[in-house]
Amino acid sequence: MKYIYYGLGILILSLGISLTIQSGLGTSPFDAVLVGLSEEVGLTVGSWEVLISVILLICNSILTRKKPMLLGLITAFITGIGIDLWLFIVKTTISPNMWVSKLICFGIGLVLIGLGTAIYLQTKFASTPIDHLTLIIRDISKRTILFSRTLVYALFLVLAIIFKGPIGIGTLLTVCLGGMILHFFMPFVERRFLSSKM
Repeated sequence: MKYIYYGLGILILSLGISLTIQSGLGTSPFDAVLVGLSEEVGLTVGSWEVLISVILLICNSILTRKKPMLLGLITAFITGIGIDLWLFIVKTTISPNMWVSKLICFGIGLVLIGLGTAIYLQTKFASTPIDHLTLIIRDISKRTILFSRTLVYALFLVLAIIFKGPIGIGTLLTVCLGGMILHFFMPFVERRFLSSKM
């Protein structure tokens, strides 16, 4: 059951990422870095998900002074494939032109990112290096997941600007609301997850 939740979480997460990219309103700072690198350097968005995750894996290992959590690369790899597949499907089926349709597309994507992340993190199988970094900062700072997620987003916002990623109103909304949405879904998913194990 744990692995079904894990797969479902990644599926929902990668769909949410693809919808925010397709909305054209800007993506999360992390995804903006991926899209920026894809457009400036080459390779797919999903490929950059894996490459950046390798760098973050090393950073996380230094912060925790532990061996790198290599399982996190499995999640990053699956997420990368999911993003590329969903982007292919979304680009051929959804093309929001009006501001309202773009906002709806982005809003659904943002909620799905929070829900998908909460579901797969609850399995405690293998968080992506960026989500692991969020948890590390939470533990080091002794603050909430909302605080740590917002801090991580702020750091990647600077990188997104450097790599000319798609920054817009959606990016600002993600920085302000992304941590809040994840914070909202975490206890809800935890209750569902525990009840399904009984």
